[in-house]
Amino acid sequence: MAKGKAKVGGLTVARHVVQVVMACLFCVPLFAAGWTVLGRYAGGDDAVATPSELPVWGSLSSSQILGIDLLDPFAALQVIVASKSVASAMLWVLPVLILYVLIRGRVFCGWVCPVNLFLEVVDWIRGRLGIKVSEMPVPRWVKPVVAAAVLVLSAIVSVPIFEMVSPVGALNRTILFGSTLGLWTLVAIVIVELFWGHRVWCRSLCPLGGFYQTIGAVGLLSVKIDHDACISCNLCKKACLCDPSILDAAVAGEADRVASGDCMLCGKCVDHCPKDALKIGVAVPKDLSL
Repeated sequence: MAKGKAKVGGLTVARHVVQVVMACLFCVPLFAAGWTVLGRYAGGDDAVATPSELPVWGSLSSSQILGIDLLDPFAALQVIVASKSVASAMLWVLPVLILYVLIRGRVFCGWVCPVNLFLEVVDWIRGRLGIKVSEMPVPRWVKPVVAAAVLVLSAIVSVPIFEMVSPVGALNRTILFGSTLGLWTLVAIVIVELFWGHRVWCRSLCPLGGFYQTIGAVGLLSVKIDHDACISCNLCKKACLCDPSILDAAVAGEADRVASGDCMLCGKCVDHCPKDALKIGVAVPKDLSL
């Protein structure tokens, strides 16, 4: 059977643009107000804009946009179980949660999370160095287990455990506030990615990814496949950032879409398909597969 040639298209470019914009989103207002990196202020004696006066403030865990408070649902869950109470502020979780439930949970991982973008650079470096690593040294079902364990530990020690070591906002916090919280976790992830396994953190260990994986199956958007156009070249599986196995049923002709809640809609499989057999579109969930 004829084999296709890989290509890179617009979804990957668009995704990278969104990732960079999201990474910079919380920096621009602070710089405009006269703040510099590492939480320092470069202005004179003029009044400094406070966080509440800025259009955007915070990080991916907790932020304020145009006066509206937004909270990361998983971070909020950790706070709830750690404090053993549900604060009214937790209502600000709903806009974020509803957005990702409607689209697809792990779209955060594919289009927003800066760690994903950073690890694509690591992928490129590893390729240039010719370093070979295992594709799936840890099964992806471990993520939801880690997420559940984080919530249990947060309840036991009364501290939101993952937020203390989360690499998701590590670079953001370092640039804005001079905090190294989560930075060493990111360093450890890079070492693992370079020398042990491909996307071990994102595919198998990240509790935030595990949380979004559990709600991802109900999303209205999916990677859909045209079986008549598919030539079974498997280039889509080679490009997949999640786990190549989530494409198995679709490529084998057993499903008309990627049903797994683990799909992050990154679009790499779509961009690498030589026959345009794949596309991202609306597909009402038929099952709830992780």
